[in-house]
Amino acid sequence: MREIKTEAEFNEMIGQDKPVVVKFFTDWCPDCHRIDPFMPAVEESYKEKIDMIAINRDTLPELSQQLDVFGIPSFIAFAKGKELIRFVSKLGKSRDEIEHFLDRTIQISESLEQA
Repeated sequence: MREIKTEAEFNEMIGQDKPVVVKFFTDWCPDCHRIDPFMPAVEESYKEKIDMIAINRDTLPELSQQLDVFGIPSFIAFAKGKELIRFVSKLGKSRDEIEHFLDRTIQISESLEQA
């Protein structure tokens, strides 16, 4: 998963038509590291429909505050610069929960394209 280091990169990525899911994390977060082993496989299985990027909340604290991201890891989906859906909580996340969120992201994106 590509890590975004600037707000300009973030804005460029979320502005595309294809949905982009942003994973917010920190280096010191145990729950963030717990999902690391399975995230490459998850990203690979969804790559046709979703792009995934990562943002270290400590690297871009203003952006995290602006988006009301306090619990980590947290996931927010965007398309065409607009937020579609979020999976934000202070609790750890399982692979099933993350995949359910990604499936929901695809559903919302596809329904907006048809509207």
